[in-house]
Amino acid sequence: MLKSWLQHLGIAEIYGAPGIVIGECFAVFPHALMILVTALSLADARLYEAADAMGTTRARKFFTITLPGAKYGLISAALVTFTLVITDFGIPKVIGGNFNVLATDVFKLVIGQQDFAKGAVVAIVLLAPAVFTFGVDHYVSRKQTAMLTARAVPYAPKRAPVFDAAMTLYCVLIAFLVLAMLGMAVFASFATLWPYNLAPSLKHYTLGLVDAEVGVAFVNSLKMAAGTALFGTLLVFCGAYLLEKTPGGQAVERGPVAWARTLVRALAMLPMAVPGLVLGLGYIFFFNAPANPLGALYHTVTLLTLCTIVHFYTTGHLTAVTALKALDDEFEAVSASLKVPFFKTFWRVTVPICTPALVDIARYFFVNAMTTISAVVFLYSPESKVASIAILNLDEAGEMGAAAAMAVMIAAASALATLAFMGLAWWIHRRTQAWRTLSR
Repeated sequence: MLKSWLQHLGIAEIYGAPGIVIGECFAVFPHALMILVTALSLADARLYEAADAMGTTRARKFFTITLPGAKYGLISAALVTFTLVITDFGIPKVIGGNFNVLATDVFKLVIGQQDFAKGAVVAIVLLAPAVFTFGVDHYVSRKQTAMLTARAVPYAPKRAPVFDAAMTLYCVLIAFLVLAMLGMAVFASFATLWPYNLAPSLKHYTLGLVDAEVGVAFVNSLKMAAGTALFGTLLVFCGAYLLEKTPGGQAVERGPVAWARTLVRALAMLPMAVPGLVLGLGYIFFFNAPANPLGALYHTVTLLTLCTIVHFYTTGHLTAVTALKALDDEFEAVSASLKVPFFKTFWRVTVPICTPALVDIARYFFVNAMTTISAVVFLYSPESKVASIAILNLDEAGEMGAAAAMAVMIAAASALATLAFMGLAWWIHRRTQAWRTLSR
């Protein structure tokens, strides 16, 4: 529909760079939003109260308090967006037309021409954004100061009917665009033969679930998504805590410990710059090696889960680091002076304050595990095939309606999971975030 509209208006051709840009805006939206919400949620009300007492205008408060406080989150979101777009494969493959990008070139070299050597060279070129991203992130993180100190007061925005109405309208517009995109897939899944016979029919769901046996793959996707959400969140947050809150985490240090921290930070940023196709090929060569004792994991849901955690590690890591950087080192310093074990401070102070970010990370892992294709397309077997791969097979077989129907089922499962995570976040907020509520 957008193709015909753009052609009618004479603005641009949807196939090529314009289509890639529009598609990528939808694709990277949740990645950037998760980081930005975390960065903006830990504002200190004392700064705004002081600004109000001095008669500061709303615009100046935004530019002198809000933006500097969210600086690290803004830069992290921009870096994530840049790297995800430059390494994305799916959107350029479908709507890129003759506009070539590096990720699709890797696919053509490896799958089309079976030229693994040249494909590896292009894959190495794709690692350059990771180096750039790490350098900028490391520079900014050294200058980031904690926004949430032990004496901080939670910020509660005042009612502003006109401004709130304008921002609500903006959010409604964004939600409408997202729902319109999903709605087209829902409409196509019920159409008898898109775009010629649009009469409603359930035959595509029957074909996908019964004839194509996608039901088993759907169960495998749920198992993989649940494992990714649980173990990925634990791994990401513990790794971010060890980097940021253990002795010397934010202080200037030298020697082997400093080099080790720098190396781990670089490795945490690396998965974001590795295209899923390259990651999947690397797993094939490693786990399929005859002498590898871990070869038993090949073609299992466990390996798919591990690959998915690694593939989406960076965004979860940046979200956790953004939440941890907002906490003052004073919490750990006071605990150490009182001879309180660090793990007790971690469990009773750090985890409760960062719980909203943990729920966001788990939700992010679950939804992305349900929809990933490129990272696991080389690693599945008939017994461990997941729903996203089954959709790809249906599309390649020309069954676009059945593919759309199964995609709608994935979207519905992700929506239900999101509602469950929202309920969990509400319950956790009541249990652990009472300090954010100002006493009247």
